[in-house]
Amino acid sequence: MAGGPSTPELAIAVCRAGGLGVLAAGYKRAEAVANEIRALRAATRAPFGVNLFVPSAEPADPEQVRAYLQRIGPEAERQGADLGEPRFDDDDWEAKVELMCAERPAVVSFTFGCPAAEVLDRLRGAGISTWVTITNVAEARAARASGADGVIVQGTEAGGHRGGFIDDGSDEAGTGLLALLRLTARAVPLPMIATGGIMDGPALAAVLCAGATAGQIGTALMLAPEAATAEAQRALLADPTPTRVTRAFSGRPARGIVNRFLAEHSATAPLAYPEIHHATSPLRAAARKRGDADAFNLWAGQAHELVQARPAGEIVREMADEARAVLDHLSGGRRGPGTSAGPR
Repeated sequence: MAGGPSTPELAIAVCRAGGLGVLAAGYKRAEAVANEIRALRAATRAPFGVNLFVPSAEPADPEQVRAYLQRIGPEAERQGADLGEPRFDDDDWEAKVELMCAERPAVVSFTFGCPAAEVLDRLRGAGISTWVTITNVAEARAARASGADGVIVQGTEAGGHRGGFIDDGSDEAGTGLLALLRLTARAVPLPMIATGGIMDGPALAAVLCAGATAGQIGTALMLAPEAATAEAQRALLADPTPTRVTRAFSGRPARGIVNRFLAEHSATAPLAYPEIHHATSPLRAAARKRGDADAFNLWAGQAHELVQARPAGEIVREMADEARAVLDHLSGGRRGPGTSAGPR
């Protein structure tokens, strides 16, 4: 949820409700992340996490990037914006790792790859638990070999960017969350945090039954008042519209609600992150400002129509209560599935 819906206020609300609020450090300089950590700690003493983007190994093919930018140039003109510089960078990686060692959040999670074992060792030495996002069993084994404390098991249902290590260009290919949990559980003896399509208590109970230690949610919080979700996207999230995986907006595969830009440019988008992300950023910002939902990324998971426009704390507490009710029912307790003792 970096670059938009994720805010310190959202993480604070989740922490106060008993969850592990996570700050999104992607697309930000280390100084900005430090300011968000200070804001969170001023509001709550609860443990929290920070998510970092692992840098790409090498720049993309410049000719492929140039050809794609020529194709989408008219999109920028339509929004009254210029395309940004398609630069290759490391998202202020080293400074952020240093910041994590200094600030010592409870958890640092990683997206887009697995850091070197030396990085994970440094964080562990600072008392930080390290979680690596994986999308297949090979990545889970690599995370274990590097010394990760846990794996965030991301099913193909998940909204936003795929957190895996390598984009193979296969778009919709991938493994559903429940199947991936069971495959991962057999392959690596690490705690699993499940993510992808978890929108309510019964879904959370399902992943716990499948072996997950916890569930990680994103789309479920995007209509919360604490989230900075764009208004044009808020208007569409509860609609029963299809999603697709695309590289059109950022150069990496990500799942979003199908709109005109996605439909027209997915087929020609190259494997080029972060170059395409930087190039399309001004275009997307202009489209958000204008309220043109056909021209910016509408990241959302496959179950997005179940989203609720409620405070984040209520969503988290009710989800936990519903999951307990389902598990209680399955173990022979009184409450039935779908019931809740949480606020309404």
